Amino acid sequence: MGTNLRALAATVTTAGVLTTALLGAPRAAGARAVPDLTPRETGMAATGNGTVGGDLLAGHGIIRPAGIKAPPKTEASAYVVADADTGAVLAAKDPHGHYLPASTLKTLTAVTLIPKLDKNRKIKPSDEACNVEGSAVGIVPEPIYKIDDLMRALLMVSANDAAVALAEANGGLKKTLADMNTEARKLQAYDTVAKTPNGLDAPGQRSSAYDLALIARAGLAIPDFREYISTKVAKFPAPKDYLKKKKKKRGDDSEASESPAPAYYEMANHNRLLGSYKGMLGVKNGWTSKALGSFVGAARRDGHTILVVIMHHPGGFWEEVGKLLDWGFAARGKAAPVGQLVGPAPDPKPSSSPLAVRPSATPGAADAAKARGEDSASKGAGVTTPLLIGGGALVVLALGAYGLRRRGRRDTAA
Repeated sequence: MGTNLRALAATVTTAGVLTTALLGAPRAAGARAVPDLTPRETGMAATGNGTVGGDLLAGHGIIRPAGIKAPPKTEASAYVVADADTGAVLAAKDPHGHYLPASTLKTLTAVTLIPKLDKNRKIKPSDEACNVEGSAVGIVPEPIYKIDDLMRALLMVSANDAAVALAEANGGLKKTLADMNTEARKLQAYDTVAKTPNGLDAPGQRSSAYDLALIARAGLAIPDFREYISTKVAKFPAPKDYLKKKKKKRGDDSEASESPAPAYYEMANHNRLLGSYKGMLGVKNGWTSKALGSFVGAARRDGHTILVVIMHHPGGFWEEVGKLLDWGFAARGKAAPVGQLVGPAPDPKPSSSPLAVRPSATPGAADAAKARGEDSASKGAGVTTPLLIGGGALVVLALGAYGLRRRGRRDTAA
């Protein structure tokens, strides 16, 4: 029947949900490049358990409930609108698509490190931390900063230098990145790979709108996180000679002693919606030339919290985010969700017996065994018998072991 590159590939109504996708349409002249959206398994799909949050979220196009007004248009390549209280995903676009997160990755840094670091502890940043590129709060290698100060700068003014200083306080970049990626797996944010603590672009680093919603929801459950993201203006420690250097730079002839240097300077939150959108709680915005604009925001009205995440936006997104939030509040409770923000993965269950000793599993070993047609559960190798002490138990074990050795020789020889 020929090929129509602008044909609408799919319009499917399933369980009250409308999804659409335009496939094969050529990019308009001058249009921006977008990440590869080739269909792929995402998150738990690789294990055969479906897409994290629901199979409908595997789509790359607009995913929305039928029967109510469509969500407002946005230039973002991906977004998620969700009820943060129930976890219901109300609408989405390419929610599991992999994109550069820019500074929205700092939400994962904060969620990972807030529980680990004493916020009243003072640290001295390294020269490397003080000289990080990009947005910075302007730290110096002096022991004047509390963890609390650096966390506030991280989330309020997107301080890349504060992110590295916090990583140093946690034992270094390598350990902190390992902790961040472990936290992502715990939250079931399987699309996320952290390569930096501040979101500066790095090979292999990525996240998704869905994952950023999971991470933000986890952050909203932490009191200190909520305080940091909602603070409009805060004081940040300044070096003792801060004012003196400032006077010298502007050519002020007055003596520094006439106006003693303050012990701080002020910083203002970068979230423009914090003072303009009703009920705005905050969270985090980000931008790099490769990632383009990204934003994670939460607002609370009438006892309900709505989350909006956008990624890969080419320009000003504040008005669009406000409209998506408005739509979320209007849609909440009126239509079937298109997906779900999952909870953290359950912790591994401890052994029922403190005496039982099990070897640690090698990643991928079970899958490899199945591929060879082996059933690891039926193999005697690798299973350790609990140590039994008392009476004639040792004799019984010795006889059993002798029998196993003899049988093992016969099996090997065959």
